[in-house]
This record gives sequence, C-alpha cells and structure tokens, in this order.
Amino acid sequence: MDTLSIAMIFRNAVWLTSTLVTFVVLPGLVIGLVISLFQAATQVNEQTLSFLPKLLVTFAALGLGGHWMLSQLVDFVQQLYASIPSLVS
Repeated sequence: MDTLSIAMIFRNAVWLTSTLVTFVVLPGLVIGLVISLFQAATQVNEQTLSFLPKLLVTFAALGLGGHWMLSQLVDFVQQLYASIPSLVS
C-alpha cells in the first residue's frame, strides 16, 4: 500500500463527505438567510421563528435526498472493499 493510494482514498472520502453534507446544510442555510432578512425587515427577533423552518427544510432535504445519499455512500464503500486486494499486495 503506497501513499498515493491512501491519499486517493482519503481525497475521495473527503469529497463524498463534503458533497453529502452540502446537500443537507445548504437548504437550511438559504432558509436561514431568508428568515434573517425577514426578521431584519420587520424587526421581529424571535429565535424560534428561524429554528423551525430550518429544521423542517433540513428534514425535507434528508427525506428527498436520503436515498441518493445512501446509494452514494454504499457505492463508495463497495469500491473501497473491492480495492482491498490490490491495496494489500
């Protein structure tokens, strides 16, 4: 096992993690920005007003993209397991 293969595995793992996290976090970030703009315009500073929509959008993103996210993760693990014999020798 050379350092190049370890670096490639690590790079692919970090890329997959970044992609999956972005898919969940980005919609909540956008909704949080919209709610913050609304609160700034109306001068309503209520913490629960921003929390609940972000929570619902995050759950919706997980519900809509959960199957895709799980399939991406399973594909990565299957590729990793398939590459074990070539990494050991």
